[in-house]
Amino acid sequence: MVATAPETMSPPDRGIRWFLAKQTSWSRAVLGSGIAVLTLYIVGAIAVLTSHGWTGTCPEGVTRLECSPSDPLAAGLKSDGLGLVGMVTVVLGSVIVAAAIASWKRMPNRSAREAVISGGVLAAQAVTLSGALLWFRGTDIDRFARNFLNISLIGQKTGLVWDTVVDSIGSIAGVMLTWAAVVAGLVGVYAWLRKTGPRLVIYSALIAAGGGLVWGLISVASVPSFIRGAQNTLVLSGAGAALGFSLGLVLALFTMSKRRVVRAPARIYINFFRGTPLIWQIMFAGVGFVPALRLDLDMYTIAILVLGLNLGAYSSEVYRAGIQSLERGQIEASRTLGLSYFQSMRYVIMPQAIRRVIPPLLNEFVILIKDTSLVSVLGLTIAQKELLGIGRDIYSSSFDATAWLGAAAGYLIITLPMIGIVTIVEKRMRSGLTSVIG
Repeated sequence: MVATAPETMSPPDRGIRWFLAKQTSWSRAVLGSGIAVLTLYIVGAIAVLTSHGWTGTCPEGVTRLECSPSDPLAAGLKSDGLGLVGMVTVVLGSVIVAAAIASWKRMPNRSAREAVISGGVLAAQAVTLSGALLWFRGTDIDRFARNFLNISLIGQKTGLVWDTVVDSIGSIAGVMLTWAAVVAGLVGVYAWLRKTGPRLVIYSALIAAGGGLVWGLISVASVPSFIRGAQNTLVLSGAGAALGFSLGLVLALFTMSKRRVVRAPARIYINFFRGTPLIWQIMFAGVGFVPALRLDLDMYTIAILVLGLNLGAYSSEVYRAGIQSLERGQIEASRTLGLSYFQSMRYVIMPQAIRRVIPPLLNEFVILIKDTSLVSVLGLTIAQKELLGIGRDIYSSSFDATAWLGAAAGYLIITLPMIGIVTIVEKRMRSGLTSVIG
């Protein structure tokens, strides 16, 4: 009798096709209606505002009360067309929400129930947004638009002028090639050692070239401008993070020492920087400590040092938690194999601990990006100011609060990709992090 190999078991298909196959006509209708009403609100509102115009041009010599670049946008916000979009969305969305609440328990399977619930939630979001819009239309829209919705100001203060970019195309290309060559060289060594092939090198070089293009454009931006403020924000946070993460690892090892004379200074340092406000640390260093000692440091360098020293105190606790989360038996087993304490930490404990603490360290970096706004108290030059400082200068010269929205948009452009990276890293790091006992 010939033995046959067992049939290979394939995982069940749980993709979009499986989800759609489980739907009923009613669940499809509710989900589609929820998507449609939310799309109606977004597309309808954009279409109405675009028809009136997002910004306008005022003649010379008129005051802001007589004419403002935001007048077309204010007219669109007050228009009957936008009000009609809001009212229709509220009515249709309310009907869909009621239908979803009344029918989700009657669905024959879980996928159909999820579809009905999702449709109701999307409709509820559309109703909420429409309600907020209808309430906003009852306020002083003209005044709000003059103070906060001058979109032309953000465009003027972005910092990039087409003629300047064209004149600097050679230097921008040089930055792109330099970045691509450096990254390709470093990744090439890694690929050669790991024998991964040229694909990783090519992808890394292309990404580096894109980063060089962005950096080159930032470098030719005018001063003051939001792009130059974003550049300073990135430099301050990047340099501070490099110092803080390196110092935090050393402090974490000191705090876990068995010798009290080693632990005590590290704990004093950590408690001081965690127990005092960051803005106090920046002011004390910039206007007190450094001038009193006659240290030859400019305010920009002081800001980087204080940000790094502060981050070192917080990151040290993250490192310590990651190291102590590993089982004690791992270091004991490595010692029985003949490794010294430092070899055990280097080859066994630290690789696992750093893998675990990457997500929280990235969160600390996102916080550091926002904390760079505090260095404005040091009185940096216009070329050194970060996003919030640029926004303050633009507001002081124009008395237009739209500058604050421009600064907020700059922070979001920087932090949202970092937040997305944190989410991706957390998902990828989640595998293989269970304990030995588990």
